Amino acid sequence: MTHPMMPVATHDERAEQCFVRDLKIWMAEEIDPLQRKLVEATSEALPELSGLDIGPLRKKLLAQDVYRSWLSFRRTSQEMMWDAVGTSIDRQLDELTAKADVTEPLGSVTINPDFKPPRYIAALDVHMMPGGYTHDRGEGDIRQGAMIDRGGAVYMLGRNGGLMNDIRGHTTAQHLFEVYPDLEPKKILDLGCAIGASTVAVASYFPDAQTYGVDVGAAMLRYAHARAEHLGQRVHYVQANAEHTDFPDESFDFVYSCVLLHETSKAAARKIFAECHRLLRPGGVVIHCEVPPSPEGRSVWTKVLGDYESLYNNEPFWRGVQKLDLVGLMRESGFSDVKHGFQASTAKASRDAAKGFSSESSGVFRCWMMVSARK
Repeated sequence: MTHPMMPVATHDERAEQCFVRDLKIWMAEEIDPLQRKLVEATSEALPELSGLDIGPLRKKLLAQDVYRSWLSFRRTSQEMMWDAVGTSIDRQLDELTAKADVTEPLGSVTINPDFKPPRYIAALDVHMMPGGYTHDRGEGDIRQGAMIDRGGAVYMLGRNGGLMNDIRGHTTAQHLFEVYPDLEPKKILDLGCAIGASTVAVASYFPDAQTYGVDVGAAMLRYAHARAEHLGQRVHYVQANAEHTDFPDESFDFVYSCVLLHETSKAAARKIFAECHRLLRPGGVVIHCEVPPSPEGRSVWTKVLGDYESLYNNEPFWRGVQKLDLVGLMRESGFSDVKHGFQASTAKASRDAAKGFSSESSGVFRCWMMVSARK
């Protein structure tokens, strides 16, 4: 399944993108197990590693050619992916831009010309995507949104809803149905909505509600708006910082985010949680959906993978979010009965579905970590 705004690949472009996908799979299945043996053997000669700090181990590993080659292969595959996707998008950008010009929109997009994105987002190309989340070439530009949509499908190896990229949104709705079944939100807000894949997924379950999405990138939001329009969903997108929006106090019944927290610092997460509490009406619900930690906990291999994401895949907060006391931060922000666990992934939420919220993680893509509460 796809949607009209998704960039279309030619035969050769699809072959190139599938090659990158298969290269990533081959590395994960064939090369990573061998690399893991090297990491574990190297770590045995070192004192016990404290927390997520693997500085001494990193120094030992970097002295070995095979480890440096492994880092290079992983990073190069990411560069190849964005290059392949970007070339395909540029070929059809005029067509996509014309398609994004919706004459009778259901929703809206509001861009603030004076908006300044937080430096921790604007200072680097997150996921190594050229331009990161905030690159914008001016009025009408949607290229960065198209990059995230098509690139995300390849990056996730199709495991986040294929070309719809929306499983996290459906899973968040399922968590709401299971844990807060009495809530019938009339006004909904998606914080850090990116291209609106999760926004549209959640909005589809509440057609009578007013749904909003906020993020920092103008080109991303223009694309998100066009995407929602072509899918027949009324969503209002606003360029804003999730740490402090301009919405009035107690404006929403349901506020949520999908994989926003690992893109932020602890200081930013604290502000985001406080903003959620400010924005919710009494009785309203907040849900934060995040990547679950590895079922192996803090094994040395998990630490090395996190080290790669932070240092070489432009995810500087990847390791830090694993140390955050999310429940404690939620309580600090004013929420009391905080739920923390793992929601089984679903491509379609249902109030009648079997219970899928558990204290046990079944692994990345099989479930998503949830932190939620009612005000």
